[in-house]
Amino acid sequence: MNKAAEGENRSVMASRDGRIGRIRLDRPTALNALDLDMVRAIHAALDDWRDEPKVHAVVVESTDPRSFCAGGDVRAIREFALAGNDDAIFAFFSEEYALNRAIAEYPKPYIALIDGICMGGGIGISVHGSARVATEHALFAMPETAIALFPDIGASHVLPRLPGALGIWLALTGGRLAGADAAHAGLATHHVPRARLSALSAALAEDGQAVLAAFAEPLPPFSFASQRAAIDRCFGAPSVKEILARLAIEPTPFGADTLAALSGFSPSSICWSFEILRRGARQTLPAALADELALVRRVARHPDFAEGVRAMLVDKDRKPRWTPPTIEEVDPAAIAAMFTDHPVE
Repeated sequence: MNKAAEGENRSVMASRDGRIGRIRLDRPTALNALDLDMVRAIHAALDDWRDEPKVHAVVVESTDPRSFCAGGDVRAIREFALAGNDDAIFAFFSEEYALNRAIAEYPKPYIALIDGICMGGGIGISVHGSARVATEHALFAMPETAIALFPDIGASHVLPRLPGALGIWLALTGGRLAGADAAHAGLATHHVPRARLSALSAALAEDGQAVLAAFAEPLPPFSFASQRAAIDRCFGAPSVKEILARLAIEPTPFGADTLAALSGFSPSSICWSFEILRRGARQTLPAALADELALVRRVARHPDFAEGVRAMLVDKDRKPRWTPPTIEEVDPAAIAAMFTDHPVE
């Protein structure tokens, strides 16, 4: 086993444990946000265990109950963008997306034990696996429109395939799903209480994936059940303009509340996020990842990205100044230009 898989990366501890290869994320000061070294360490471990007969499955988990993985290290990406370092931006995202694809195509069970925050890149290292176990403290979200990015890590393929219009709603609004709700939506496959997660982790090492059924608990009712009809009505629309129009006449409080939430996000990001999901709905995962990689290089150079990360994660004043400031002012031609020369039109 190479050095990365042996766990020499300080933020990723990889080791064999009984019948499994165990990957533990250990970057608590950043809530396990992924940097390039972490991406490489996880990928190296998977490569080493792929043909190892003593490893029957892979388990990925966190050492910190606050967070499974809070996403990618967008602060670092912002610094690369401000410095004009396109090569560093491309290196991070191309290797992150390669890891997402490797997880999806992994020949052995890949089991994510999700406790705490699971956003963006955290969803990328879990949702493509064969099993995603969520506790009652798990919190799933794709909040990219708040920082003017877009749902990536293969989310443009995954989200459109969730029931009804849930995926479009999650993508544009950054809606948050607790553990059981994530299982209802399809982002998680099992619901296990935090109190039993450690026992499940140990049982997986001893007996493998078969123990999941014995630990999983029945799901409580879906918290968003009463809003499902409104979500589907509004976010099932064929364009951003029509989504906003439907929200404006939605008779339930969902309409006004959602319009208010959308007003704080990058208008351009809402538009290109909708378009990447529209395209991803008819693409394979590899094609969607290629499309995302083409888009992210342009988005990282858009002024809204640096401004969104500044407002939400650096200065934390939560007062971004978007360019343009409203959806009505977004030029459709400018959005279309973001997708020039993408693999699928």
